[in-house]
Amino acid sequence: MIVRLRTFLIIASLAAVSNAYGQAQADYTDEDLAIWNRCAAILADKKTLPTGDLIIETARCFEGKPYVASTLEKEPERLVVNLRELDCTTFVETVVAMALAMKETEPSFESFCLYLRKLRYRNGTINDYTDRLHYFTDWIFENSRKGFVRDMTQSLGGEPLSPELSFMSAHPDSYRQLKLHPDMIRTMQEKEKEISSRNGYAVIPSPRIRDCARGIEHGDIVCFVTNIKGLDVSHVGFVCRQGDTLRLIHASSAGKKVMIDERPLQTCASAVKTTLGVMIVRVVQ
Repeated sequence: MIVRLRTFLIIASLAAVSNAYGQAQADYTDEDLAIWNRCAAILADKKTLPTGDLIIETARCFEGKPYVASTLEKEPERLVVNLRELDCTTFVETVVAMALAMKETEPSFESFCLYLRKLRYRNGTINDYTDRLHYFTDWIFENSRKGFVRDMTQSLGGEPLSPELSFMSAHPDSYRQLKLHPDMIRTMQEKEKEISSRNGYAVIPSPRIRDCARGIEHGDIVCFVTNIKGLDVSHVGFVCRQGDTLRLIHASSAGKKVMIDERPLQTCASAVKTTLGVMIVRVVQ
C-alpha cells in the first residue's frame, strides 16, 4: 500500500509539472530561442540590478529589431513567442517577462515562456482569443492582481480616468478572430463592460508630465491614454531616464523599429493630438 501511495504521489507530481509547462508550450522558432540565449548571456551579470535598471538593459537587447504588428494572430489561440519582430505591446510583455525570468536563480527559456503567458492572458490560462488582455487598462489590473506591476499614476498626481471601452466589439471586422468567430463578440462586450466598471484608474495629462517627472523611474512602463472612442491606451513603452530628461524606449510604428526616442517624453505625448496623457506602471519583483 505504501509503495502504491508513493508511486501515485510521484505520478501526480510529474503530472502537475507537465501541466504547468504544458500551458507554457509556445509557438517559436530556432531564431527566437537563439535570441533568448544571446540576451540571457548579455544579462547574466546584470540580474542583480534594481528591477527598473534590469528592465532597460533588457529592452536595449532589442534595439533595432523591426516593428511588426499582428504577430500574435494565429489560430487556434496559443502562446506566440516572437523575439524577431515586435509591436509596442509585445515589446513590453517580452521585456518584462525576460527581466522577471532573469531574476530567477536559474533563468531559462521555459520560465520566460511561463511569465509571458501569465502577463499576456487573464488568469494565465489560454482557452481562446478573449482570454488575451487586449486592453491595456485590463492588462494593468490583472497583472497588478498577480503582483507583477503597480499602477503609480494616481500617487504621482494623476487625475481620475474612467475609460469606456467598446472599440473591439464595435469594430469586429478589424480583428481577424472576431471576424472569424462572431460568437466571441458578445464575450468581448461583456469583458469591455467589466473593465469599464472598475474604479481607480488615473491619467497624468500631457502638459503635466514634466511636473510629475521626479517620481517617474527608469524602467517604468508608460502608457499613452487616448481619447479615441472606445479605446483606453494607444501606445506603450518604457521610461528611459537620461539625467533629468525622461525619454521613451519603444517599438515605434513611425520609426519601424525598437528605439530610444530622441524627444523628451512630454513632447512624445503632446505630439499626438488624440493623446490625453500617460499612465505610469512600475514592474515589481
